[in-house]
Amino acid sequence: MQNPSAPVVETRQGALAGFTDDDVHVWSGIPYAAPPVGAWRWRSPQPPAAWEGLRSATMFSASSWQNSEYCQELGGGDPGQFSEDCLYLNVWSPVARTAPLPVMVWLHGGGFTIGAGGLPPYNGKALARRDVVVVTLNYRLGHLGFFAHPALAGEEEQVVHNFALLDQIAALNWVRDNIAAFGGDPNSITLFGESAGARSVLSLLASPLAGGLFHKAIVQSGYTLPDTPRAQALQKGEALATHFGFENATAEQLRAIPPEAFWPLTSPLNIAPAPVVGDCVLPEAMLDVFFAARQHPVPVMIGSNSDEASVMAVFGIDLAGQIQKLRRERRFGLGLIKLLYPGVKGDEELGRQVCRDMAFTTMGFVVMQAQQRVGAPCWRYWFDYVAEAEHATYINGAWHGNEVPYVFDTLGQVEPSRHYVNSRDMQFSAQVADYWVNFAHHASSSRDTLQGPTHWPACRKGRDVLLRIGVNKNAGFRLENRFMRARMSLFKRVMKHHVSLD
Repeated sequence: MQNPSAPVVETRQGALAGFTDDDVHVWSGIPYAAPPVGAWRWRSPQPPAAWEGLRSATMFSASSWQNSEYCQELGGGDPGQFSEDCLYLNVWSPVARTAPLPVMVWLHGGGFTIGAGGLPPYNGKALARRDVVVVTLNYRLGHLGFFAHPALAGEEEQVVHNFALLDQIAALNWVRDNIAAFGGDPNSITLFGESAGARSVLSLLASPLAGGLFHKAIVQSGYTLPDTPRAQALQKGEALATHFGFENATAEQLRAIPPEAFWPLTSPLNIAPAPVVGDCVLPEAMLDVFFAARQHPVPVMIGSNSDEASVMAVFGIDLAGQIQKLRRERRFGLGLIKLLYPGVKGDEELGRQVCRDMAFTTMGFVVMQAQQRVGAPCWRYWFDYVAEAEHATYINGAWHGNEVPYVFDTLGQVEPSRHYVNSRDMQFSAQVADYWVNFAHHASSSRDTLQGPTHWPACRKGRDVLLRIGVNKNAGFRLENRFMRARMSLFKRVMKHHVSLD
């Protein structure tokens, strides 16, 4: 029997029954595209099928195939069951609302290989209580999300390799067409994401296919790795087919490879944590679009964390080794770098800060300058808060991903933070979430400041200001002018010459 008090909405595909969690309505496991299975693997997502009667939307769907262990350790929790049939989204909307509310659409991180929209840190309840409608979603991961092989050429009118990004675009199309039924305003959509989710936001800001589908963007720890050239992706696809015993693979043979066979693959057969450049989604490399200031001109918030280098060990990057490599190769002056990092002692610590700034901090500077060129506002932040009980664990500051439960105000519900947070941590988390929601409510081309404990001004032409969220790991908000400006200018020049960390 259907619960008579369950919230029911009418979408273009049919009626959905969700559930009520205190003062928030929730609908989980809503199909936003047809299952990309069988012959539809490695094709553009298709519209979801309609259904008769009332469909239950009370359970998260299966996640895209991935490594469960990695996701539980690094991705925010247990991703549950896996399936290629994974293109579903989840909606949180406050019970009491008088007018259409701003919508916040979340793209999860995980290096494009792990993660799911239903993980505990991304519970949208606390944000929805601040009068927004929250949407989280799954998209195809790993080789299912990014793939190129000559056998697939010509199957579609357009060249497609970034299937995961097309999934995200399909979800945004669904949101535009259906979110009004959930109380959301389809003309006020903020796209936000962290890590690979932030890289996705940057890619969609650069993609000709995503124009007009969102009106504001938040980029949390987006990184500067170059996109994978199409020719390289094709070579990798052929090497992958050979690995599975198909020298001259047909499309049918490739699609018959079991989905679970892809995720154990290691370098050089695994995917890069960057999309492919040279298809219909990204005809031009994302970084080049921003260097040329050709991104969609919407308000942007962008920032990163104080110890982003924490994630580099996961990718096997030797921080001290990077400095030794610069010393050997003399690619650009190590003396200059040392001047830019006064007081930093030892190759390990210098490597930690240089890698952090080249791979993460500089992205905010590049985007700020691109926004200034198109006359769109940009709010920059630097997240350096550590829960009071954990200062000894996070000695170098906030790790990659640490800001997420603060943004969602889920710090007290998720592992491991729920065991050690105190009331001051929780209060700080609520203030961070308030800033994010204020951006969704109020950021616009004509607005200059966001309200909060500290009024946060946008970077306009001639103004380079950043909000420090947490100062030296402690509570507090402080504005800083020309943050790391000399370092950022150098690393932007280095990026333009495609000197990469490898």
